[in-house]
Amino acid sequence: MLTHRLQILLEEDRYQKLAHEAERREQSIAAVIRDAVDRMLDQDLERRRAAIDAILAAEPMEVPDDPMDLKREIEEAHDRLDRWS
Repeated sequence: MLTHRLQILLEEDRYQKLAHEAERREQSIAAVIRDAVDRMLDQDLERRRAAIDAILAAEPMEVPDDPMDLKREIEEAHDRLDRWS
């Protein structure tokens, strides 16, 4: 049961895309928006679960005793990734 009403403002081109998609699906624009929100939230949850699984499956590793050394290692790793991007 729908219990909350939302009001959003859209640019004309975004509204037209929604209207065309709703027409194609033979649904209301609101139904298309609800479906898009559900898919986005499900994908976000799946990404977070995958990240947690990857962290939990990672092999233990040595970490520096000094937090500043750890910070430096992390920054160097980020720099390496930025160079590859």
